[in-house]
Amino acid sequence: MLRRLDPPHPGVDVQKLSNTVRDYAWGSKTSLAELFGREPSGSPEAELWIGAHPGAPSVLEPQGLPLDAAIASDPEGMLGAAVASEHGRLPFLLKILAASEPLSLQVHPNLEQAAAGFAAEEATGPAQDAPDRNYRDDQHKPEMIVALTAFEALSGFRDTAASAPAFDWLAAHVEVEGARNAALNIADALRAGDLAPAVALLLQADDDVRRLALLGARAVDAASDDAAATNPSLGLLPRLAAFHPGDTGALLALLLHLVSLKPGEALSLPAGNIHAYLHGTGVEIMANSDNVLRGGLTSKHVDVPELLRIVLFEPLDPHRVQPLSPAPGLEIYRSGFAEFDLARISHAETPVTLPGSGAAAVVVVAGSLTLTAADGSTLELERGESAFVEGQDLPVTAQGSDGVEAYLGYTAG
Repeated sequence: MLRRLDPPHPGVDVQKLSNTVRDYAWGSKTSLAELFGREPSGSPEAELWIGAHPGAPSVLEPQGLPLDAAIASDPEGMLGAAVASEHGRLPFLLKILAASEPLSLQVHPNLEQAAAGFAAEEATGPAQDAPDRNYRDDQHKPEMIVALTAFEALSGFRDTAASAPAFDWLAAHVEVEGARNAALNIADALRAGDLAPAVALLLQADDDVRRLALLGARAVDAASDDAAATNPSLGLLPRLAAFHPGDTGALLALLLHLVSLKPGEALSLPAGNIHAYLHGTGVEIMANSDNVLRGGLTSKHVDVPELLRIVLFEPLDPHRVQPLSPAPGLEIYRSGFAEFDLARISHAETPVTLPGSGAAAVVVVAGSLTLTAADGSTLELERGESAFVEGQDLPVTAQGSDGVEAYLGYTAG
């Protein structure tokens, strides 16, 4: 069995981390490099993972030990007694996400659905790392993102009456009869309030609906002023079709809220909520899971029947999270989920006490940050560096340089 690691300084249960950057195709080639002041890698850099997910665990430095292994060796010491008892592992994953292209239309299961789906796939296959696997663990995956740049996302179904006019417009501007009839059928279902049948028509994607996705994007491009005046959401269609021509997920986007976030604004995404990030860089925190049901706008595995079983077919306004400020230089974004909250540290004049008493992860995106334990020992973090804070009985404080901006993920208490 692994022994608990000695802290980097006597009395300080804080250790620097090295982290993995995931190179998903939708990632930006420049955003993370610009954020952290380094040279671009030349490849898409989509997500920096900070945490103990087995798919890409952070590594404790200088020991070189993966964080998930360190936690498994001493859950109570690494996580704190309360988090270890309730969750048994680090219950959140912190990320820096940088999207230059739209992510897939997706939905995440709730806890009961995740447990059942994982058990079923464990019994029948495929392997956990297979590309056509839906459930890679038995956990749900609620999320929250705080924008670092201007950020756009799709989140939740609009009222069906607000979505129907876009398909009426398409029916009037697409000349191929089958595609026109598909638009009329979807518009009729939406006017009747039949959200589930309308979504099924779109995602099950027969030939006429696929033609509607292609021809509709061209029609909007050819008459953009007219389209925008009728229904601003129509502008999404050619924009998404440019990345995924003929993908009917671009039509489904017309049923969703388009959310624009300014830096510092946040969006929370519960289980069952269909969504997609479109563009921008942000700090994302989620339950420590990798369960995703995709419905389109992706080259990855799509399972429409399972998505239709999981998604909540009801209008859902985007849940914007307003931060609280319990102290100068400290803002708290309450997620509403037991696994995580997020704190922003941005003040240089006086130290702030880190919230929570369980384990935490911190990343610095601007300036520098000094973490100080109750015995006075310290750990310095520069821009682009991150650290793991073990479960604390005594407080840890943070103080930054001028212009500091750092984010702390921790378990909601």
